[in-house]
Amino acid sequence: MLSPFRTTTRVFGLVMALLVAAACSSGGGASTAPTTSAAPPASTAPSSAPASAEASAAPSEAAGGSYTLTVVSTNATVGVYLAGEDGKTLYTFTPDSAPNKSTCNGDCASSWPPFTLDTGETAVAGSGVSGAIATFARDDGTTQVSYNGKPLYYFGGDKAAGDTAGQGLGGKWFAAKP
Repeated sequence: MLSPFRTTTRVFGLVMALLVAAACSSGGGASTAPTTSAAPPASTAPSSAPASAEASAAPSEAAGGSYTLTVVSTNATVGVYLAGEDGKTLYTFTPDSAPNKSTCNGDCASSWPPFTLDTGETAVAGSGVSGAIATFARDDGTTQVSYNGKPLYYFGGDKAAGDTAGQGLGGKWFAAKP
């Protein structure tokens, strides 16, 4: 028999999965100018809870289609890093030297999918995320999210929340730091 806490946790997980599915089914579009959102000051230090429990980027009902960039600090090798949708690790690419400009396109973007938003969606800072969140138009017309001017990406080799298989690959890919 499941405890009331486990039942509540499972119900919450199901509700969050449904919210993510609903948000991901909206139409796509792109903005042409970067927009910046200053993150609120962190009110608490990042916890060391497992990534699957702490990192949630499901759209908030109050925010109306926004994804919350969260801080995860459960990996002893990587330390504190940012997570996006479904709690998956977000990465930066060192050749992206110009603010809000991605150099990872084509085959690169197939292996390292950019963190993009559909029309009407926004990215907001969660607790412990104190940098500037912005969006910009990619060369393919989609809208990518950046943090402190650095475009954000996922790694195709990461299969679940908390995976950090892309950390340090090629000496150019690193988990995004808050």
